[in-house]
Amino acid sequence: MSEYTIYHNPRCSKSRQTLTLLKEADIEPNIVLYLETKPDAKHIRNLLDKLDIGARALLRSGEDAYKENNLADKSLDDKQLIAAMASHPKLIERPIVVHGDRAVLGRPPENVLSLMKG
Repeated sequence: MSEYTIYHNPRCSKSRQTLTLLKEADIEPNIVLYLETKPDAKHIRNLLDKLDIGARALLRSGEDAYKENNLADKSLDDKQLIAAMASHPKLIERPIVVHGDRAVLGRPPENVLSLMKG
């Protein structure tokens, strides 16, 4: 089992580029197709803790579900935003690469290099 996990959307160019960077470094990550295997709220909270960011920073504001669920409303707290991401995983920014107790967003893909350095 790999020490790295990527939350991956194969249709996303940044996600594909990040996966390529990992493989070029001889890392075969566990691949989680998060649109098919929806993470629950607890799992998303865990990812946010590893990323060391708030829920709003993980939201994709260009998605229809963002507008439909009025997620631009600044009064919504992390719990509400996480619940929205659990219900609509397309709202989750991608890719996320996890190594141990740390994670990075692969935007840009080169961000993953910091995880490889320890």
